[in-house]
Amino acid sequence: MAFWRELVFTVPAGQVDAWSDALLEAGALSVQAEDADADSPDEQAIFGEPGMPAPQAGWQRTRLRALLAEDAAPEALLREAADAIGAPLPADPAIDRFDDQDWVRASQAQFEPIPIGERLVITPTWHLEAPLADGATRLVLDPGLAFGTGSHPTTRMCLGWLSRELQAGTRVIDYGCGSGILAIAAALLGASEVVATDIDPQALSSTADNALANQVRVQVQATSAPLAPADVVLANILANPLKVLAPALVSLLRPGATLVLAGLLERQVEEVSACYPEVDLRVADCVDGWACLAGRRVR
Repeated sequence: MAFWRELVFTVPAGQVDAWSDALLEAGALSVQAEDADADSPDEQAIFGEPGMPAPQAGWQRTRLRALLAEDAAPEALLREAADAIGAPLPADPAIDRFDDQDWVRASQAQFEPIPIGERLVITPTWHLEAPLADGATRLVLDPGLAFGTGSHPTTRMCLGWLSRELQAGTRVIDYGCGSGILAIAAALLGASEVVATDIDPQALSSTADNALANQVRVQVQATSAPLAPADVVLANILANPLKVLAPALVSLLRPGATLVLAGLLERQVEEVSACYPEVDLRVADCVDGWACLAGRRVR
């Protein structure tokens, strides 16, 4: 059976690009960089929320994973890369081997049907034979390039709110729709009119495709286009955009309409809520440190 080798070692900040380029020049098939201190007290964020600067330029220590062909000589390739950039050999090199397999099947195995309360089951197309409980509705969705498969806590909390609270016949706006999962769920659960909007054309395309696959009607449009107010507005984004977008989101609420916000951490609840004095926001759910807020427009 064919196999690959993986050369793994750690480099300090500032040497990632040089080592990556040298490894590729020496014959590595690919090079992956990751935080060597991930899942430890020393883990550091290097990406900021949209509209915020990055906390830092890179990790203090980076673990490089170089993928090599089965006939490659890892030690010789590592030495050639080190010589090319004038660096000493790493102190912690490791060589792993992994066999070839059906990578599509292995990837699909990560995504099982996800039940949401008693009314929804998020189902990839390769699990359509899975039985449904009485009264449950299947939402068909495969993982794609746009955010939203139902596996992330923020998405699950929004879906849970829809499953519990959405009334039939309401007009719903999914602001920052990603894959369109929330908009499609609203349509399946009885909303009479659903609008999905996003700044990313790829998200709009994904939403349109996913709505078609679920045989529901969803109006898909860019956020730059005018939007009429709705009975329910959903925004599963991130804390900073939720704060910046507060006036726009409030303007989309009919009097007495409900706003559902997600994508914020529990510690960010107060600062986000403070940006919405017109809405009586309360914590609707918390999962794994993430919070979902919901409330009616009161003025």
